[in-house]
Amino acid sequence: MTQQATPLGTDPLDADPFDDSRMGLLEHLAELRNRMIWIVGSLFFGIVASIAFVEPVIAFITSPVEEKLIAIGPTDTIFVFFKVMFVMGVIVAMPVLVYQIVAFIAPGLYPHEKRGLFLLLPGVMVLFFGGAAFANFVMLPVAVGFLQNFLGDVIDQEWTVDRYVGFYTRIVFWIGVAFETPLVIAFLARIGLVSGPRLLGMWRQAIVIISVVAAMITPTIDPINMTIVMLPLISLYFLGVGLAYLLYKPRAPRSFDEMDWGNDEE
Repeated sequence: MTQQATPLGTDPLDADPFDDSRMGLLEHLAELRNRMIWIVGSLFFGIVASIAFVEPVIAFITSPVEEKLIAIGPTDTIFVFFKVMFVMGVIVAMPVLVYQIVAFIAPGLYPHEKRGLFLLLPGVMVLFFGGAAFANFVMLPVAVGFLQNFLGDVIDQEWTVDRYVGFYTRIVFWIGVAFETPLVIAFLARIGLVSGPRLLGMWRQAIVIISVVAAMITPTIDPINMTIVMLPLISLYFLGVGLAYLLYKPRAPRSFDEMDWGNDEE
């Protein structure tokens, strides 16, 4: 007896656990609500767990400054405490935050694109924290030393704690984001939007763009600090080019009417 073919996507073995692309508006809103609950819950947990470590962290991030920081307003120290506590809470909750955001947008991708995106998640965390460590241990000590000694013979510099903490968190965050460049390029190459030869041919334009980004991130005007930022960003770009050579897959035109929602067509 001839066995009747199973309709596409009805076999549990063929099902994609992240394929909710054909949900209605109400289902998407319910999905967004559930993701937001996880995000808010993880932030709350991260913030509460960080309370006991705020003071040591403030002492650590202000250690490169030669003089003790001052607070001008009566609420400045409270504001700094809560700001650092919130940033630490975000860092603790970041794995959950990134996963929930990616899981929400994943239904708009094809199965092999989803798998590639989820496989990149650990690398997102590693590169972000690697960039943050680079900013803290390599870039900021040089930048702070330069800024404290700039016109030091004629100007007595007394930095406020609120402005310094804002300066520190901004630099660390954007350097961490910039270190995600190889993963972004790798994902775009995997889904066929960019290729290694094309990116390699654009290396001059890339260096110009990196120079502009480094100038925006760098807190000083001296070429030394700008070079310290540029060199790893250029290296990360060419690392991304190498990954694009390995992972590039031409993106064939697809019809939504004939799409296979249950199987991964490589």
